[in-house]
Amino acid sequence: MRSAGAPRFRRRKADRPGEIVAAALAAFAEKGFAAARLEEIAARAGVSKGALYLYFATKQDLFRAVVEQAIAPNMEVVRAMIAAHPGPFSELLRLVPERIATLLETLPVGGVLKMVIGEAGNFPELARVWHDRLVAHALGALCDAVAAAQARGEVKAGDPRTYALQLVSPLLISVIWRETFEPVGAAAFDVQAVARQHMQTMLSGMLTQEAPP
Repeated sequence: MRSAGAPRFRRRKADRPGEIVAAALAAFAEKGFAAARLEEIAARAGVSKGALYLYFATKQDLFRAVVEQAIAPNMEVVRAMIAAHPGPFSELLRLVPERIATLLETLPVGGVLKMVIGEAGNFPELARVWHDRLVAHALGALCDAVAAAQARGEVKAGDPRTYALQLVSPLLISVIWRETFEPVGAAAFDVQAVARQHMQTMLSGMLTQEAPP
């Protein structure tokens, strides 16, 4: 007969890497990369520092795991939605920004983004991982969607990559505002409302007269 404690131990041991990643996500968002100590991350995850080193050799390895396991899968859902959308482009732009805004509001992505921007000079690997695993994929998918809409005659001429950057920039600025200025008393912006208004503004400038409304 199987011991009552054995299954729980096996499940607990298998859960440890995920719990460490979740603890690191919270620590990085709150304190930044340099100030987040591995001892604190281990304590948050309920493991010893030695146990943490069994799974992650360095803090940079832990950051890569945070991006790969906690953030990238959510962004991949958005990227896949963009890639699979057949058109019209106006429908896509009404869906994507609110999905991204929801992601930015439900995960502490804003704090990690602020950390990457603030500490990339001293830790360029942070920016490299963030760009290669997240930014390049999302921007590339939007760029492809814009180019496809241009080929269908829905979107005016212009550089698709520049259009893609224009589409996401206000969302990123809204998050940076929330993480940087709201804590010192600045009035908040509703990220969802910013997304909706911005998309309406972009659509009015991007769509051709022949495009579906």
